[in-house]
Amino acid sequence: MNAAVFSPSALSLPISFSKTRSSFLSRKKGVKGEFRVFAVFGDESGLVEKKSQWRPLFDVEDPRSKAPPYKGKFLDVNQAIEVARFDIQYLDWRARQDLLTIMILHDKVVDVLNPLAREYKSIGTVKKELAGLQEELSKAHQQVHISEARVSTALDKLAHMEELVNDRLLPGRVVTELDKPSSSTTASAVELDREKTNTGAKSLNVSGPVPPYSPHLKNFWYPVAFTADLKHDTMVPIECFEQPWVIFRGEDGKPGCVRNTCAHRACPLDLGTVNEGRIQCPYHGWEYSTDGECKKMPSTKLLKVKIKSLPCLEKEGMIWIWPGDEPPAPILPSLQPPSGFLIHAELVMDLPVEHGLLLDNLLDLAHAPFTHTSTFAKGWSVPSLVKFLTPSSGLQGYWDPYPIDMEFKPPCIVLSTIGISKPGKLEGKSTQQCATHLHQLHVCLPSSKNKTRLLYRMSLDFAPILKNLPFMEHLWRHFAEQVLNEDLRLVLGQQERMLNGANIWNLPVAYDKLGVRYRLWRNAVDRGDDKLPFSG
Repeated sequence: MNAAVFSPSALSLPISFSKTRSSFLSRKKGVKGEFRVFAVFGDESGLVEKKSQWRPLFDVEDPRSKAPPYKGKFLDVNQAIEVARFDIQYLDWRARQDLLTIMILHDKVVDVLNPLAREYKSIGTVKKELAGLQEELSKAHQQVHISEARVSTALDKLAHMEELVNDRLLPGRVVTELDKPSSSTTASAVELDREKTNTGAKSLNVSGPVPPYSPHLKNFWYPVAFTADLKHDTMVPIECFEQPWVIFRGEDGKPGCVRNTCAHRACPLDLGTVNEGRIQCPYHGWEYSTDGECKKMPSTKLLKVKIKSLPCLEKEGMIWIWPGDEPPAPILPSLQPPSGFLIHAELVMDLPVEHGLLLDNLLDLAHAPFTHTSTFAKGWSVPSLVKFLTPSSGLQGYWDPYPIDMEFKPPCIVLSTIGISKPGKLEGKSTQQCATHLHQLHVCLPSSKNKTRLLYRMSLDFAPILKNLPFMEHLWRHFAEQVLNEDLRLVLGQQERMLNGANIWNLPVAYDKLGVRYRLWRNAVDRGDDKLPFSG
């Protein structure tokens, strides 16, 4: 049985669509099971109550008193359409009230500028009144635009309903009802108990302890460090797929990656030094080249010893390794920011979460106005509908209504471009409409089952002077850590519950599309499928 769960806040059908009801329902006859809507009504206050000569033209009855009596209930198709029609009636009434506000303010402006009235008012008083009215008019116009936007999204929401009903992304998802509880059970508990997601063959079930990493997931190029962090006499120790590695530059200046364990007594090599392109163990001085061969054994006869090494390349400011057993792919992907951008910060952090959970979080923007209220999303309004628009076969697209483009680049990379007007503010409906932009690169390297090495690069196409200001990188790091801490408290909670058996992808909705596609891609990789989904 396929079923969809809706709330009236997600439904807005234009009244003109009420004539299509029979055809809309007829198209659903092939859908097995029932069409379900969960009704949750809210109310708004602060409506215009002032009298005006314009009021008769806008004297439309407040429809909220006639709201369908379905609060806290699951609805069938007919009831869902009724809720949707009520929703659009309310939007129509709300828009009339907003327009009426502007009409009333127009009357007030006329009164203030009345020559007869001005005889009894000083110029200062008139200016003050006009300034106040101008501010009120500005707010009223903004509210009208909001109402227009609500109505204009009605068609999109209709499409959204159909998309959820005909959801082909998770065809195995089934919603079942448990036995009805006793009448003493609260309504919220009833609805919580009623929804149980049983995953089918193609559904998402991410729960329980993190399984061993699939060898297929290792057969990709992984960025592991920034070029700027790897000097000729330094080392960068990393973990990748629960194995310790260390990166350093050889005598020719090219980077190499070897197992971070001395063949002699298993001492960590990164505790030593780099001498003439060889890494020296601090315990007994054994030295290894970038291919893992031991070149020097002080105080004893040189034996033929070699530690494991990985293919390692450098491109466009990043160091890459290939941890898999298959031959490396001949081409490295480009992670350069778009033309016109200047790199301002490159940060590396180790985070105590599994890398898939972190990718889930980065590929989701709908959480921003709820989670990041103290940082970049401070002051963001909560849209009535958030969507990620993407090609039918692809891992990239853009967010609506946010001016943000986003892409998941296998195996663990998220690229995003954000249109901004000033720090922390959004501007326009698409990145093309914005004058200035922030470009971000996130690399989530799977260090272990509960740790991720995060590489973060931030680029701007404006304010190049910021790059040359002292301590700016410290400021960027502080801001990045603030944003991450807002996410980490949530993701760590998810991880704890996941390990105890909770499914963190229990009930995906429309704005989870990119995250779902990542998980479906990941599942296909783990299975070793010959053709991976969303690969173009």
